[in-house]
Amino acid sequence: MTVELIPLVGLPEFEPGDDLGLILAPALRAVGVRAGDVVAVTQKIVSKAEGRLAAAADREAEVAAETVRVVARRGELVIAQTRHGLICANAGVDASNLQEGILSLLPEDPDASAERLRAALSTALRVDMAVVVTDTFGRPWREGVVNVAIGCAGLPSLLDLRGTPDHHGRAMETTVVALADEVAAASGLVMTKAAGVPVAIVRGVDRAGAPAGVARDLVRAPAEDLFRESSLQAVQSLEVARGFGPGRLPRPVVEEAVRAATAAGRARGWRFVAVDSPAGRHRVAVALALDPTSAAAALLLIPCAPLAEANPPATELMAAGRTIQDLMLALHAQGVASAWTAVGPAEGRAILDALQLTGEPLPLGVVAAGPTPEGGASPPRPPDLPDLLRWR
Repeated sequence: MTVELIPLVGLPEFEPGDDLGLILAPALRAVGVRAGDVVAVTQKIVSKAEGRLAAAADREAEVAAETVRVVARRGELVIAQTRHGLICANAGVDASNLQEGILSLLPEDPDASAERLRAALSTALRVDMAVVVTDTFGRPWREGVVNVAIGCAGLPSLLDLRGTPDHHGRAMETTVVALADEVAAASGLVMTKAAGVPVAIVRGVDRAGAPAGVARDLVRAPAEDLFRESSLQAVQSLEVARGFGPGRLPRPVVEEAVRAATAAGRARGWRFVAVDSPAGRHRVAVALALDPTSAAAALLLIPCAPLAEANPPATELMAAGRTIQDLMLALHAQGVASAWTAVGPAEGRAILDALQLTGEPLPLGVVAAGPTPEGGASPPRPPDLPDLLRWR
């Protein structure tokens, strides 16, 4: 198989309101576009044509407006998730290859932009082709940037090869190829930042008979994402849950959280009682008169610690608070919402009685936990440091 890259040179500067199909069709006709070709276009010209521009003076506000979740932050650099599900630097707000004082924002719907352009070009040229909208992203654990697909039409975005034989005849078990990203990366070899080439044809792509997809399919589901946010961001974004989504919590998630919270050895002699049955949760909720939000959680996790009932040492109280905080952080890291309700000795004994438990240390409270509700919650804005931090 041979793959060919054909840059489209001599294209004009694009402006808001431009008809990309009308402008690109003659250039594609001139180079002899063929059926099955993939037309790769940079996000920048799509955003320009769609008027997705902003003033550079408003950069911070635009980044905040395009961000639905902060993944990591260092200085002025923000790694953020956009409404499209894309995770990129500064939520895709960028000033490269633009006039001074102008920023570009990502298209409102890159997949829809790709489909509109594909339909316009296929009709004008009477050739069935695909379109991929590309952008340059950095990557975890790797230096440098590479073109990825943020919009896709007429091309399988993913090739699921699981169950098919490899070169030696063994069935592949996990191989799912990000075909649209591979096409985007290949196009970057001729659509360099300084070349002034915003469009290229990628010819000879093997679709393996798979149906067309969209770039949104490339976004990993939260439940499968092992690296949702940095540890620093997790501390900042952890807050008391204001609600829970439907469904139960898998027991391995709870086990992993308890294992992480007790790894430092601060919880010697502790026990954790996980109550996930409706009857058990109801008994605890009634015994403590829990608020409706906590009472509706999929799980009530009860940490029990051998503290003195009267005036426990401050060091033990601090260690207990740290363990509970670590427990909630470990749940948060796995996409679980939680809320903490502390109890006194009398309430702790009421919990044990409600669950008919004997011989357990006294409960310190209840961690209500459940799936994060749809859309999640916007993390609180960090307070201004001048109000908190003094240097001497």
